[in-house]
Amino acid sequence: MTERPTVTVAVVMERDFQPNRWEDWRHRIAEVLPMQDAFGDAPRVLRDDGKLCSTLHPGLRVELFADEGEGYYLNLSSGAPVWFVVWRADDEDPSRAWPEQVTLSYNEAGRRLDAQERVDNVPLQPEWREWLQAFTDEHYKPEPKQRKRPASFESPQRRGS
Repeated sequence: MTERPTVTVAVVMERDFQPNRWEDWRHRIAEVLPMQDAFGDAPRVLRDDGKLCSTLHPGLRVELFADEGEGYYLNLSSGAPVWFVVWRADDEDPSRAWPEQVTLSYNEAGRRLDAQERVDNVPLQPEWREWLQAFTDEHYKPEPKQRKRPASFESPQRRGS
């Protein structure tokens, strides 16, 4: 069994206190960074001025799978490839939130959204785009589009109605 291409990243999340009169807290993904030793292995607050808090969440693995090729292709062909970050907020304490997963697959992000999970995205840096493009080129070939004949040109028995 061959090793899957993997990169470990850190996610910077921001928490905004009372961004408007309807919300007490707003969370957003600010950035995805390649992992560095200096980040450590536990979340840590980078900045907290009482209004805006930025927290670094290190150690999330992004693994590429050959059978997710279509999802990577869709991300790359969108014109603005992104990191998709699945994150959760604490039901007991809405001021707490954390990233659960980072993926580069458009299809995986769609499945998570369909499951009513929170998924945000941030731009994919050019060096990671090249890495993803090389993997996608090797493992995914889009199906050629086939023209569907209009039903009026098929015999009544083949029209299905």
